[in-house]
Amino acid sequence: MRGAMARQTALTSDLVNADTVGFQPQDVNFQDQLKAAVQSGAPLSQVSFQATTSPSLVATGGRGVNSDQVSASLAENGLQYQALAQVLGAYNNILEYAMGKK
Repeated sequence: MRGAMARQTALTSDLVNADTVGFQPQDVNFQDQLKAAVQSGAPLSQVSFQATTSPSLVATGGRGVNSDQVSASLAENGLQYQALAQVLGAYNNILEYAMGKK
């Protein structure tokens, strides 16, 4: 969920700067960063989600940010965050049931 929040922050910044000439839009690919951490055996609690420059979000002609693309990415990220929240809620319910709290 921290990764989805980091992505939301980066994409929101992109949208705020949509008309800023020369602004370099950023995105956070938290799925790849989590995958790399799992493959290396690193503790997931120590994963640092880093924003990187995302040329695919630059508007046609290189001026500013493609606000339509950023808006679509924000919507996608919101759906992913909601799905993650539902999975974590179900996981917590399972744990509570196993501990006899439900």
